[in-house]
Formats: sequence, structure tokens, C-alpha cells
Amino acid sequence: MKPIEFEGVKSKNTMAFRHYNPTEMIQGKSMKEHLKFAMSYWHTLCSGLCDMFGEGTLEKTYGKHAPMDIARAKADFGFEFMKNLKIEYYCFHDTDIAPKGDTLGETLENVGVMVEYLAVKQKQTGIKLLWGTADAFSDKMFMAGAATSPSADIFAVTAAKIKTAIDATIKLGGTGYVFWGGREGYDTLLNTDMELELNNLARMLTMARDYGRKAGFKGDFFIEPKPKEPTKHQYDFDTATCIGFLKAHGLDKDFKLNIEANHATLAGHTFRHEIATARINNMLGSIDANQGDMLLGWDTDQFPSDIYEATYCMLELLKAGGLKNGGLNFDAKARRQSNTIKDLYQGYILGMDTYALGIKIADRIIKDGRIDDFVANRYKSYKSGIGQKIVKGETNIEELTKYALDIKHITVESGKQEYLESIINQLMFC
Repeated sequence: MKPIEFEGVKSKNTMAFRHYNPTEMIQGKSMKEHLKFAMSYWHTLCSGLCDMFGEGTLEKTYGKHAPMDIARAKADFGFEFMKNLKIEYYCFHDTDIAPKGDTLGETLENVGVMVEYLAVKQKQTGIKLLWGTADAFSDKMFMAGAATSPSADIFAVTAAKIKTAIDATIKLGGTGYVFWGGREGYDTLLNTDMELELNNLARMLTMARDYGRKAGFKGDFFIEPKPKEPTKHQYDFDTATCIGFLKAHGLDKDFKLNIEANHATLAGHTFRHEIATARINNMLGSIDANQGDMLLGWDTDQFPSDIYEATYCMLELLKAGGLKNGGLNFDAKARRQSNTIKDLYQGYILGMDTYALGIKIADRIIKDGRIDDFVANRYKSYKSGIGQKIVKGETNIEELTKYALDIKHITVESGKQEYLESIINQLMFC
């Protein structure tokens, strides 16, 4: 496979970028600096495209048979894949990079062996780890939770896996460490001590934070919100829920959010809402770039193609000043019928071009200024008089009551949603 090159918007080559030009400058930074694309190890190198109703349609053993040989072959393919796509980062779970052993000790030893192998691959290619994480959800022992399990033994196993994954992240230079509470929730309160489970989750996060800092981890810890699947009531339901939980347990200084587009949809929010909520709380950390199907009620993890959604995401990203320790990880897989390696490349090309076009349009919207000017003007009453006193905390309810009684006429001006949407369309298709 030849490296994928930028050929511009007029190209009809399906194995070329039409919008993603790594060196193109936007607001003083190159496109690759803004976007920091990352390969998801699990979907890209491990998933055989199975679903709950059928077996996989794409072979992912890479011509090998022994588990550790397959693990090395995955890494070899993955680094070649990233080099061809000009992707400079990757993300993994411990179980993605190394096979399970007969005991926990063997499993963790396998992870250690593969971390050394990945370190060599990184040195050879210059590709870096964005973030690592531990799989504390797929094994049957985690069916009732990991940090929130009713079993203290399983809590201890979870701690061992997290410690090993943090060590791997430090060894490979990752700037983030993710917690996705895949089983951290419940299906019924009939068998659940929710107070104990929530407190245990906080205890695990605190211990992991303390260990990571002691071991020299300088990056951010990320929580990835998800409202449902696999449990009915996930403790990490959405961004606001996670922020409230982190602040309640004094973890908000070390933790930020890893926002996934498809999870926002499942929570009944827009992707932009979730990113904006994290941004205004100074907790936007990283992004899992994918999309769901609005007609399907589960996590489809499709490669992003929605230009509107990508544009609104990039507007928030530019407002935040970028992602310091995070990036845009393609937590996405090809459709089950797209079962060739070429399809996998084209999925990444689609996603990278979608976000590249999105950031170009977002930059255009910001430079145009009409949207920002309208919003600023809509809230102009808070820039002077009683509004300014409200914002500065220089008034009280008694003064506001007296002020309100003297108001002769109130005008609620139009929100002009249709006008604003027409501006977006104009700038998107100009």
C-alpha cells in the first residue's frame, strides 16, 4: 500500500485526501497540530467486524497462529497503516495489544512484553501513544462491574490491570490515560448498593490518580461518558454527570473528559453540547471521533461523515484553544459489509477529510463573525447597568425586586434561529 497523499478537492482518487492537508495553516497552527488524529487499536487491528447476530467478516490474525505472534503482527500492520495515513498517534486497551494468559500474572506479563515491542516500533517510526487504558469490561468476571463490582477480589484485579496499563502509558510516553466505565453501572436497584458502588468508583479513580502521579505520569486522566450499553444505568451517563461526580470527589483538577460523538447521541444530546459542556468547565480533554445512526438505538461506531457535526465540533475545539494532552481518536470501525483492508483505509480517509473540512468551515464561520456578533448582541444587557451588576455579583435579590417593579415594558427579542442556520449553510457551501 502506498502512502495516502493530499490531492485537493477536485481529486476523484478514493485513496487520497481531498481536504486533509497536514501542513495547511489555520489560526496560526497546522492542520495536523489542530487535529492530532489517532488510530484506535481495538477497532482497527482487532475487530473482525462481527456483530451480536453474526461472526466476523474480516480476518485479523495477520497470517499468524500463536497468540503472541498475532499480537506482534497486529503491531507491525498498525504502524505501517498509520505511516501510510500520516497518523502520528494511537490508543489502546491492554487486551488489544497482548493476549490473555492462563493467570492474571501471565496476562500482565504479556502486556509488558508487547509494551517493549511497541516502544521499538515508536522509535522506528516516530509515531506516539496518545492514551492507554485497561479493559475492565469484556471478561465475564466484570459482568457486575469492575471498580463497582460487589466482589472485592474483582476490585483488586481491576486495580492490577489499571496499574499495568498506567505503567504502559508512561513507558510509551502517552499524554492521557482513559477510564471508560463499560460495566460501571447497574441494571436493577433490587440487587445494587448504589452508594457503595459510587464511593468505590471514586476510591479506584483516586488510587489510580495517586499511583500515576507517584510513578511520574504528567498527563491528564480522562473519563469517557456513556449513558447506556452495556448496563441500563451507567454511572458515567454524560458530561455533566461526570463533571459533577469528579468535583464531588475532588478529582476535577487531574481529570478531564474524553467525549465520544456516538455516546452523546445515546445520551440524547448533540455532540456539540457535550463538548461545549466540557469546554466551559475547563474539562475538555480528548475526543473519540465517530458517529452513530439516528435510526438505530445502539453504539454503531461509524466513521464520521456528517460535515455539520464535524464543523460544530471544530468550532468548540477552536474556542477551547485545542486539545493539550488529547486528540481525535477514531473510535470507529468499517461497516460489516465493508470487509477489506482497502475499506479500512477509506474509512479513515473519510473521517480525516470530514474533520479537515469541518475545521476549515469552522474557521470560516469565526472569521465571518456574524454568529459571534449576534450572540454577543443578544446578551448585551449584561454588559452595563443591572445586568453588569448581576454578572459581577454586586447586587442582591432585594435590589433586583425593586428594579423589576420599576420596569415599564419588557421586550423579548427574536432568537433568529432560521437566520443563523442560513448563515451556516451559506458559509458551508460558499
